[in-house]
Amino acid sequence: PYPDLHLEPPMTVLTPELEEAVARGYAERDRDNMEPTIRYFEELLAAHPGHPVLTYEVAGAYDTAGRESEACMRYEEAMRLGLHGDTLRRCMCQYGSTLRWLERYDESRDVLLRAREQFPDSDSVRVFRAGWNPPRALRRSRMALPSASRRASSVIRSRPLLSRQRNTISRN
Repeated sequence: PYPDLHLEPPMTVLTPELEEAVARGYAERDRDNMEPTIRYFEELLAAHPGHPVLTYEVAGAYDTAGRESEACMRYEEAMRLGLHGDTLRRCMCQYGSTLRWLERYDESRDVLLRAREQFPDSDSVRVFRAGWNPPRALRRSRMALPSASRRASSVIRSRPLLSRQRNTISRN
């Protein structure tokens, strides 16, 4: 007679078929050419509109492609749609990190502080939170930096390497 309070809302659950479809998207992903992966996850989401987990997967595909602005919109949408549990934790880490890439430091800090409050025992949240504070050189206008510093900054911020690290860490 009483509802099971431990059941997830149906819209946030991935059926075995959807889990398999998401796994297929990752298996076929080419980080050097993310357009087919973006298209795949967009089509999957179109077949299941409003699904928060699939919206999160679309965001991650945009993020990996270096299309951070589009990723941010999708991360925000996924959270509004009701992500929870481990997927919410991963989303908040990735969203906070993406905001940092976009030099939206205060927003990044706020997201990661909320993640820490919601997931106090998460190692990945602690790692992302520890790294949120941008170096002073990156907070200054790029025009004010000497050209050697700008080149060094672009090497340090190499997308492919850091994107792989970010995706690996956020899964823990």
